[in-house]
Amino acid sequence: MLMLAPVHWKHRQRTVLKGMVMPHRRRKHIVFALCMLLLSFVVVLQAGYTATLTAAQAKDHVGETATICGVVASATFAARTKGQPTFLNLDQPYPTHSFTALIWGSDRPKFGQPEVVYKGKRMCVTGTIKVFRGIPEIVVTDPGQLREAASAR
Repeated sequence: MLMLAPVHWKHRQRTVLKGMVMPHRRRKHIVFALCMLLLSFVVVLQAGYTATLTAAQAKDHVGETATICGVVASATFAARTKGQPTFLNLDQPYPTHSFTALIWGSDRPKFGQPEVVYKGKRMCVTGTIKVFRGIPEIVVTDPGQLREAASAR
């Protein structure tokens, strides 16, 4: 157990910490530093937390980093479109979709054939939610942003 006991020595207040003599002012600095360290851990833990949302909830979280889960209802590779995008629409197929995971052609080799691999599967995508033409989306650049989810929710 940590025991602190004030000791008066040469008219200066000092603190004894397990046999060590430490000036009182230094103890305040150490306590302050430990509090700041604890606070920084709390901030880092909160920053690492991402909410798990449905495709329909994504529209209410634009600008946030989150995980969106749903069934890939439609998946399209637009090979002749600028940027060669692959669209993975969750829960509702295009054009009634409520959320899209977008993989640009430059990142496509990392995923193989995502329009084939992921179609019909329950997937979760993590990233920053943006809006394109009124529909929330996450641009997926790394396979680690996509994972297969449990089928029951």
